[in-house]
Amino acid sequence: MPYKIYITRKIPQAGLRLIVREGIKFTINPRDKPVSRRELLKTVRDKDGLLCLLGDKIDKEVIETGARLKIISAYAVGYDNIDLAYATRKRIMVTNTPGVLTEATAELAWAIIFASARRIAEADRFIRTGRFKTWGPQLMLGTELHHKTLGIIGAGRIGQAVARKAAGFKMRIIYTDTVPRPELEKPTGARRVTLPRLLAESDVVTIHTPLTAGTRHLISRQELSLMKPTAYLINTSRGPVVDEAALVAALRHKRIAGAGLDVYEQEPRIHPGLLKLENVVLLPHIGSATTQTREKMALMAAENLIAGLKGKRPPNLVNPKVLSPRC
Repeated sequence: MPYKIYITRKIPQAGLRLIVREGIKFTINPRDKPVSRRELLKTVRDKDGLLCLLGDKIDKEVIETGARLKIISAYAVGYDNIDLAYATRKRIMVTNTPGVLTEATAELAWAIIFASARRIAEADRFIRTGRFKTWGPQLMLGTELHHKTLGIIGAGRIGQAVARKAAGFKMRIIYTDTVPRPELEKPTGARRVTLPRLLAESDVVTIHTPLTAGTRHLISRQELSLMKPTAYLINTSRGPVVDEAALVAALRHKRIAGAGLDVYEQEPRIHPGLLKLENVVLLPHIGSATTQTREKMALMAAENLIAGLKGKRPPNLVNPKVLSPRC
């Protein structure tokens, strides 16, 4: 009997072709929007595998309902939407797609840094609403980045890729992380500092940390108060790392110069205060949104799924304890 899987959103054809080639039967959410809770619970009941997105809440109820599940393959690097501990207890493999979106996300972080520092989105709106009448010495003044200080919160793959791209601007690089990163320090001259020092000294603060209990609201009112009034806060990691209400207040009262966000605390809901501000760049979670990266993610998610269904260890297994006989 062929394996049956559910795919919660249409993925690039490269991944689907691989699944078809293996003779796996799949059901896919036909709508270009997140699957409803009701539909997810209904469809997962008789499935051997689940290929899901970061926005799909795969909690205890979903895992219990999917009594036949052998593997949950996340089409994402992050997997905080999955109850990993419970999946492991039920001996269900969980996988992700690490590494593949490093450069794409780092490039987007830089796009937001540029857009924030030079007021690109604001200037575009200025043009489109017919307000541009003439060039002027004080028109849309931004800030230059060369020789400024770049502060990186979370110096993993993406944080390090962001740091490498700062070399052309001769920026001073400081970072905070749970462990020293000599592989970052040697080629870039980066120095590890405490979070308060990083916030106080940086002209641009860019966040690349995973979402954990310890990083939720890592940046809130107290942390924002430590930043320079000329500094910019960039977040391409996870929305809840930043307290959006506190950020709105800081931006509204010009306690910091600006911000750029690709992720949100209650995504896809955007804090209404952010929508009213000119000094924030808002993007719809497109960190990995390049054709090349999304196709690679589809292939990796499919490869993980296929391996797990065949009883093999998937290439990107995040809960290896599930393979232990004592699990």
